[in-house]
Amino acid sequence: MATPSSHGREGDPPRASRIGLCETCRHQQLVRNTRGSTFSLCRRSREDSTYPRYPRLPVLACPGYEPCGEP
Repeated sequence: MATPSSHGREGDPPRASRIGLCETCRHQQLVRNTRGSTFSLCRRSREDSTYPRYPRLPVLACPGYEPCGEP
């Protein structure tokens, strides 16, 4: 994922469909690097090594998914 906006380049799918479940998961943390790219960090990876720190997107199924309550 390159930007935190709702749409990328013209013709790209909306951000939520590119990220999948992580978009609405309470364990997601968006991390921005010094070059301006944004990555989706899974905070579950801190306590459980079976979860990837930066999952390959889009995540379509995850046993640790918990909705955050905000879209």
